[in-house]
Amino acid sequence: MIDYIKGALTELQPAQAVVEASGVGYALSISLNTYTAIQGKENVKLYVHEAIVTGGRDDSWTLYGFATKQERELYRMLISVSGVGANTARMILSSLSPAELCNVIANGDEKMLKSVKGIGLRTAQRIIVDLKDKIMASGIADELHVSAAAGSAPTVDAAIKDEAVSALTMLGFSPAPSAKIVVKIMSEQPELPVEQVVKLALKQIK
Repeated sequence: MIDYIKGALTELQPAQAVVEASGVGYALSISLNTYTAIQGKENVKLYVHEAIVTGGRDDSWTLYGFATKQERELYRMLISVSGVGANTARMILSSLSPAELCNVIANGDEKMLKSVKGIGLRTAQRIIVDLKDKIMASGIADELHVSAAAGSAPTVDAAIKDEAVSALTMLGFSPAPSAKIVVKIMSEQPELPVEQVVKLALKQIK
């Protein structure tokens, strides 16, 4: 079993990194979180999850690379949930940082999980039910300074947040990144009306 690969970063795309170690180039599927973490680096260390699929005409062997052990552990937890495949798990970790994902699950935020492409209500509920206790028990939540009482939800008006995210989505922006920015703005300035929240979010969304 490969635990990690350390070497020169020879190629980097948003969904894939090629790391050369001892003369061998390893192609690893990555999330946007990992892409951001290693962008601009010459040498990297990626923690590996091996996915071996057997059966049919061809067997496949895919390596997934993660910038941190916490992200890899969360990925493994996600794919253990019924209905969550490898690509869906990577999509979740591309839309939410490990700390944000822990916070979403710990606080039962179904709406935030549903905003990730490919996640419906039932899958979001299943992820929360299956992983909430596991995340708290694994120590990841403590490492990322997340608790069930954490997060900005108590200080954010849910109706305004949903309206602002809906407006940004209609303007063509992805729901999950939009929601993160909206929550940040509303946490800092909770008295803002929805139109001001949207205006500020438009200035910050990339």
